Amino acid sequence: MNTPRRGLLLGALAAPAFVRGAQAQGGYPNRSISFLIPFAPGGGTDIIARALQPTLQEELNGQAIAMENRPGASGTLAVAQLSRARPDGYTMLMTTVSASAVVPPLLNPPPYDIYRDQTAVVLAGTVPLVGVVPLSSPAQDFDGFLAHARANPGALNYSSSGVATQQHLAAELLSVQAGLRMTHVPFRGTGQAVTEILAGRIDIAFDTLPTYLPHIRAGRVRAIAVTMPQRVQWLPDVPTVAERGFPGFDANVWYMIMGPGGLPPEISARWVAGVNKALNDPAVRAKVSDAGFIPGGGSQEDAANLLRRDAERYAGVIRTAGIKLD
Repeated sequence: MNTPRRGLLLGALAAPAFVRGAQAQGGYPNRSISFLIPFAPGGGTDIIARALQPTLQEELNGQAIAMENRPGASGTLAVAQLSRARPDGYTMLMTTVSASAVVPPLLNPPPYDIYRDQTAVVLAGTVPLVGVVPLSSPAQDFDGFLAHARANPGALNYSSSGVATQQHLAAELLSVQAGLRMTHVPFRGTGQAVTEILAGRIDIAFDTLPTYLPHIRAGRVRAIAVTMPQRVQWLPDVPTVAERGFPGFDANVWYMIMGPGGLPPEISARWVAGVNKALNDPAVRAKVSDAGFIPGGGSQEDAANLLRRDAERYAGVIRTAGIKLD
């Protein structure tokens, strides 16, 4: 006599698990997705996210991916918001190495655990940093800038999108290795820094190539060095910092799609497939490359390994440079 009631009870208990599985496999997504951007509009994070957006929307059942710029605290405000979201794939993030791997451990207390509270999904792209000076600068090249900075200790400034971001780390590393003394001016995003350097109020910026490439091509700023070990295809005549007397100098920024901690593998797989399809499309790949990005892609395991490797690598850089968050 208890069999029908027992069957109904078991069916009710099993329903949520069945629904979750169905949503993850076929039904996800069935509504719009919030895609967090941890910096103000105009920077590399914004550029790569918007380049991938159309293909991702097609791959994710045609659902809208709503870009939401949430700048602040060197990008960690957006990552903290992600870490509090439900792991259902409806809140995702385009993050950077600094926001997800470098800055959080420096905060007291850390706003999130960089391994537990976020899920590395797939690499979107990597960019070199480029050193640029305003057209009003007396420095015509990298050696000229070093001479200018050494002749005016403490008088020059440099911009970044926040403390301990890659822009900050690159400038600090150069300052340490070259014996320079400059003032750090952090902004809430690279878009604000661009405005200031175009106006001549910032003396130098080491920032993402996609951010400054249009301004370099238009002759609005002067590129004096790139930060990867080899020269880059977009600026073949611009030397590397390493070749101008600082062997081993290497700084870049990667952009990665993240989900909240505990994001189901099947949802991650949808995003991995979408990004790889986008970056294998000749038109999208050309658009991304022309903007100054080295296209990413690969597996979720590749992304997780990159997160861990650079978190450990930059922890050592920070200790060497003595960078602290006040």
